[in-house]
Amino acid sequence: MSVQSNLKKCVLLCLSMLMIGVLAVSAQDEPVRDWSAVNDYIIQLQRARVDRLAPTAYDLIIADLALAGNSPDEIARLRESEGGDKLVVAYMSIGQAATFQYYWEPEWSLTGERPEWADLPDGTWAGDIWVHYWDPRWQSIIIDGEDSYLDRIIDMGFDGVLLDRVDAATYYEELGRETAYAEMNDFVMAIAEHARQRSPDFGVFTINGEDIPFRDPDSGYLETVTGILVESLYYGYPRDHEASPIDWTALREADLARWVDAGKLVLTVNYSRVPEHIVDSFTRSREHGYVPYVSDRGLSRLFIYEALSRIKRGIG
Repeated sequence: MSVQSNLKKCVLLCLSMLMIGVLAVSAQDEPVRDWSAVNDYIIQLQRARVDRLAPTAYDLIIADLALAGNSPDEIARLRESEGGDKLVVAYMSIGQAATFQYYWEPEWSLTGERPEWADLPDGTWAGDIWVHYWDPRWQSIIIDGEDSYLDRIIDMGFDGVLLDRVDAATYYEELGRETAYAEMNDFVMAIAEHARQRSPDFGVFTINGEDIPFRDPDSGYLETVTGILVESLYYGYPRDHEASPIDWTALREADLARWVDAGKLVLTVNYSRVPEHIVDSFTRSREHGYVPYVSDRGLSRLFIYEALSRIKRGIG
């Protein structure tokens, strides 16, 4: 055998060993994400700070992308913090655009000449604008375009994403768009596919929209998403600090029972600062197998419920 052949074999062997080493390191670096082990959580979308969240004993933290600052080290610090190991999920709106987000060009607001995917402003939340979420240009901003929102979240080390305004499907269906729900379904599925190609076991949650999987049971939506966060199930609809309508709650619980039966993580957040409402929210949520939290509507403050959080979910 020639010297050249031996040299070629050595090079190939070294490259193979190097690749095995790289894969082994990547596997070791990939965080372990046991979503089924989450027993309590906190959501704080405004003024959240790592140094205040790290000492808490919550299993799951939901916050805005800004929590990471400019470094994934901040998220890593939370994942193995002094208060205990945590999963960290980033909030991202997909049915509306926010004029304060990095992707929004200032001149769009100054001139009023918005891109074609941008629709009317939200009548309740200032700075939020409905979007044609089926438009490939909007989906590129969210999923896989240059400097996409989702890639920013993954690059910062978050364990998952919480998708807001999936109820845009209802908004547009009521305006006459017959494909609105199917398009939202496809959008969420595309987000999950892209995220998990980059980060296995990446969590994908939605805010509300508990009925979406059952409009087309064969779509694979329920199998794909990790879970759901439901607002005002017991308190906060239509007004904060008041009980939500009994019939409305019962209809939602019927859908959520199917999420629990499918092994999905169901989070609830109720909006009331009345002590009796807080206790009732935790108690009823636990009885149904949900993971509860109670906050203000702005999700701007950190509330600790040590005694209530120690109660385990009523499942299994």
